[in-house]
Amino acid sequence: MTHDLHRRNVLKAMPALTLAGAAAPAVAADTLSMPPLTLAMRLRVLIGAPQELGMVDGVRKRVIPITGGSVDGPRLSGKVLPGGADWQSIRADGTADILARYSLEASDGTIISVVNPGYRHGPPPVLARIAAGEVVDPALYYFRTTPRFEVAGDSPHGWLGRTVFLCTAARYKDHVALDIFAVG
Repeated sequence: MTHDLHRRNVLKAMPALTLAGAAAPAVAADTLSMPPLTLAMRLRVLIGAPQELGMVDGVRKRVIPITGGSVDGPRLSGKVLPGGADWQSIRADGTADILARYSLEASDGTIISVVNPGYRHGPPPVLARIAAGEVVDPALYYFRTTPRFEVAGDSPHGWLGRTVFLCTAARYKDHVALDIFAVG
């Protein structure tokens, strides 16, 4: 009888032992590390006056012309070509949903297309100061984008078309400053 009681206790404990073993997370032998960020280039994108479209489907829309600029950095230098624009949808909470399209000309003459989506938001008083053309510390608001580059794969700049980038940005009265980092 004592043997049967012991056996019953072990059998009752089995589901708990099985669950305890299953609940322990599996530790991978090779954990993934955080990728490094390396500065690829800095852009100074010159902009024109916003063209207000008004409310479209409940969202304020505007287009900001890109009129030129410069590209400087360890991986790319050249200029921003005029003719692009930044299409923005301004949400009720003040968040700017950004989609910029423009072209760069590398110092060797290569033409590179940029598609740059992102977001800018912050406290309403800070956004009002930016809209008024004041110089505002970029640490006071969020402005991040994820640029993608379209370029001939066999050009010296083909690496742009197969690398992921992250950008931190700042808005000024007549330009946008972009620091673009390659994700390693």
